[in-house]
Amino acid sequence: MSDSTPQEDAVAPSSQPPVKVPLVLEDTVSVLAMALLAVITFANVVVRYLTDTSFAWTEEFSIFLLIVVTMTASSTAFVRSQHIRIEFLADAGPRSRQRIMAVGATLCSLLFFIALTILSARMVYDEYTWGDTSPAIGVPTWWYSIWVPLLSAVITLRLAGILHRLLRASK
Repeated sequence: MSDSTPQEDAVAPSSQPPVKVPLVLEDTVSVLAMALLAVITFANVVVRYLTDTSFAWTEEFSIFLLIVVTMTASSTAFVRSQHIRIEFLADAGPRSRQRIMAVGATLCSLLFFIALTILSARMVYDEYTWGDTSPAIGVPTWWYSIWVPLLSAVITLRLAGILHRLLRASK
């Protein structure tokens, strides 16, 4: 049992915060994407070393995997309060000030990811409409870019949950 108040729990970082949808989903996707990235990069290096040629698709697919890892890891970093912040400002002062800073930072992040979800969805729609294809293997580019608005929406939902918990803890 913890001696902290609900308000302190809402502001303080935790490795397993109370969430309705388990973080293991994003963690699993991150691990699988990193493993796949390592395997295809290693295979490309070996093939390039042995044959002086490389797989054309690996760079394209690696960028896609890096985007997936970035977005899923960002989602869990927000929930676990492990994102980049200026601790001198965020953790200084009384708990009421820390909570105000946490609410402000979460609200700014939430607004950013709402905008990213909407704008990247418009980009995917344009790619689909115009029939853009990738340069290396010729698949539709929206196959890669559809994950940005989807994962941005996941982050938006996670941030909305964080904001809800922060505001509820202040009552």
